Amino acid sequence: MGVQRVVVELGVLIYPGAQMAAVHGLTDLFGVANRIAAEHQAAQLPLLRVSHWQSVDQQAPQRVCDSYPAPDAGLAALLIPPSIASFTDGVAPDAVSAWLRQQHARGTILGGVCVGSILLAESGLLDGRSATTHWTSAKTFAERYPKVKLNADKPIVDDGDLITTAGLMAWSELGLRLVDRLLGPSIATSTARFLVIEHSDSASACGSNFAPILGHGDGAILKVQHWLQGSGAVDVSLASMAGQAGLEERTFLRRFRAATGLKPTEYCQHLRVGKAREMLEFTNGTIDHIAWTVGYQDPGAFRATFKKITGLAPSEYRNKFGVTPPSASAR
Repeated sequence: MGVQRVVVELGVLIYPGAQMAAVHGLTDLFGVANRIAAEHQAAQLPLLRVSHWQSVDQQAPQRVCDSYPAPDAGLAALLIPPSIASFTDGVAPDAVSAWLRQQHARGTILGGVCVGSILLAESGLLDGRSATTHWTSAKTFAERYPKVKLNADKPIVDDGDLITTAGLMAWSELGLRLVDRLLGPSIATSTARFLVIEHSDSASACGSNFAPILGHGDGAILKVQHWLQGSGAVDVSLASMAGQAGLEERTFLRRFRAATGLKPTEYCQHLRVGKAREMLEFTNGTIDHIAWTVGYQDPGAFRATFKKITGLAPSEYRNKFGVTPPSASAR
């Protein structure tokens, strides 16, 4: 008798004007990933269940179909596909925005593709956070959502619990990013190869990008995780984290490790290095400046921590995966 695989549900939101090619493309991508995982006989890996959600008559979205029946255990991630329509007012009814906030508060990872990031901005979840969107919407987006740290020059901004992408066809990279998190970099790479689509090999070479565990059910710890994602874990202390959780420090330490599998210091290191990896891939700032930006006063300590986690020095990582040629002073 085979081992029963854990089921993880990924939702795809259908809204007026949503690009249905992306909705069905994501569904197929996750189906391919499931098949490849099964071919590897990876019984320890979760089985991805894909559900479609749709809002009718200004109501909160309801599940309209799924890849196969399974007990409802909550959404691990919810993806908002792009739209071929232009930036419009009222794209997200209040009920949808409230539902997105509710899902996020439960630990669901939210991902917006292209114009889909506007729905996340409408919900207020991107306030104070980094995000990207399609270049044609960038000016209007920045004017309408001044609290969002818009990086429209970046193709993807993975902020742990909130992921946004800039390209209309970037739904494939977002889907692969989640496959990488849930099934591992080798399954993600094999899925991309089967579908003949591009996928960054930085994860398979240096381990997956930091993927915090959010579905553990401990509301106090989840609150701290969301706070750390928003602040980048820069200039934080055990006392401040415990204060955010409303817990005594010893209780916080015990519950944090039980929920996330990491000590708070280790968690912050992984979060900072994850942000540094993104900056090394998509910007040409100096390594010392990147170290300072992600919260390290000592560049030497940053370099040591970065190499410990990724296996590469920051300069080696940039030379291998950077999309912009580094200047001599940026090495």
